[in-house]
Amino acid sequence: MAKYSVHQQPVETLLSWIKSGDIAIPEIQRPFVWKSAKVRDLIDSLYQGYPVGYIITWRNPDVKLKNGELSAGKKVLIDGQQRITALTAAIVGQRVLNKNYKEVNIRIAFNPLNEKFEVLNKAIEKSSDWIDNINPIINDEVSITKAIRTYLKANPEADEDIVEERIENLKRIKNKQVGIIELDHSLDIDTVTEIFIRINQKGVVLSNADFVMSKIAADEINGGNKMRKLVDYFCRLIVDKGFNKHILDNDNGFANHEYYKAMKWMATGKDDLYVPDYIDVLRVSYTYKFSRGKFSDLVALLSGRNFETRSYQADIAERSYLMLSEGLMDFINQTNYQRFIMLVESTGLIHNKLISSKNSLNFSYALYLKLRKDGMPESEVQHYVKRWLIMSLLIGRYSGSSESMIDEDIKQINEKGIQAYLEQMERTHLGEGFWDFGLVSDLETSSVNNNAYNVYLAAQCNANATAFLSKSMKISSLIEQRGDIHHIFPKKYLSDNKFIQRQYNQVANFVYTEQSTNIKVGKMPPKEYLSKVINQIESEEFDISTINNSDILEENLVVNDIPSSILNSEYADYDEFLKTRRELMAKKIKGFYETL
Repeated sequence: MAKYSVHQQPVETLLSWIKSGDIAIPEIQRPFVWKSAKVRDLIDSLYQGYPVGYIITWRNPDVKLKNGELSAGKKVLIDGQQRITALTAAIVGQRVLNKNYKEVNIRIAFNPLNEKFEVLNKAIEKSSDWIDNINPIINDEVSITKAIRTYLKANPEADEDIVEERIENLKRIKNKQVGIIELDHSLDIDTVTEIFIRINQKGVVLSNADFVMSKIAADEINGGNKMRKLVDYFCRLIVDKGFNKHILDNDNGFANHEYYKAMKWMATGKDDLYVPDYIDVLRVSYTYKFSRGKFSDLVALLSGRNFETRSYQADIAERSYLMLSEGLMDFINQTNYQRFIMLVESTGLIHNKLISSKNSLNFSYALYLKLRKDGMPESEVQHYVKRWLIMSLLIGRYSGSSESMIDEDIKQINEKGIQAYLEQMERTHLGEGFWDFGLVSDLETSSVNNNAYNVYLAAQCNANATAFLSKSMKISSLIEQRGDIHHIFPKKYLSDNKFIQRQYNQVANFVYTEQSTNIKVGKMPPKEYLSKVINQIESEEFDISTINNSDILEENLVVNDIPSSILNSEYADYDEFLKTRRELMAKKIKGFYETL
């Protein structure tokens, strides 16, 4: 059986299919990212008879209705949305959304004398050489006879035969052929993705989440198009508060919908920590509500897939859309969202740079919503979600095949309960071998994006620890203010003694400290600058550090997990220092995890 068919259709037929809804444009509510000049170039290519590439459609399966009849599935546009939108803008005259989600017109002008196309501007509009808008001619809103007569009246010296020929060629654009690749409905998402990548010469990354967004955007019967807007608009509001005005000014229908009422709080809300994109919103809502992790299953369910009979039923599709809607509403719910953010911050993960795995956050939020929905007491919910979040970061649970892991974890939690499954995960992954060896080994790195190091910083923030050589400045404040990371053994000092970058930039050599301290330490070895700190404490002349008591200095070293041997350390002691400090950092992380 062929996986896809390839055929040609005239532009006019293609646009009529879109107008009638036979082909659904999934990205219609996303901004049109092409520059107007690219629209001009597309029209010019059609006029010249040049190929303009293929569009790819994927036919939805036929769905069995409640009365037993089969309803033919729509074709969903998988690739080519920008070209289709460009055609509808230039030829049909349909307005498109710009990057600010505002509807704008793109008018293409044509010069019959030199057969050039340009985006309409004021100079062209004033010039009689140009037809200032091509779409009335191509759409038969203006007859060729009238268009020719009008042009020749404005340009009496023009060659009538040439003008007539070229305006007729302009009108023939709607008869030019566009290639269509139609993928069979029986193909699964992974196969469709593979076909897409092989056909698309740019190698554009297409995720299964894109298929979900395409699927829901193309569905008006079950309100999928509104759900698509909910996801897009909410994500945009998180980062652009002014976008709320665009919704109110340009999308009255949505502004009066229950979705907007549920999400409008974000117009004044704040989230610099999570900042989910559309994939994250879908991931959490789907995992929480359907207890599944693979987006391919969601596409099948939204198509009405009955996994037992391998048929498609309208009632399953309807129920799936309803469940997804409920999941999305719970995701954007102000109380849920803000409490989850507070929960994450309470672990010490106070800045997004400390969270290297977005899917750890996603699963934790899905788990949070599920446990609350199950009626678990809030204190227990927080306990389990915190531990799961930190555990998943420490072991890199979702760093590889995240969909498979998410799918497995949510199903195991449903089957065994969160307490039993979390204990199983801890026995498997967080045994003594992990704390004594695995975690210490993970800290042997020069990457600040390392999970173990970021959890260590979270532990420091959670404990409200003071910065290195500071009496009162907190590490959490420096992280939030993008404060200095200081090398305990200064970089220049080690470099001068033949240590290479990978060695002196070990995370076990990093501490947060105030900028003034960092500058004054300079390239002094630890033995020297700490000796000065001690002398300044005794003389009560504080320069390098704000610490004014030897007991506080000793406590500061302990808080920052720095071995006391540092007081007498030089470059020859560096490797042993790193080994000891990694062990102390790992011990700090273990103690932190046990308190969650």
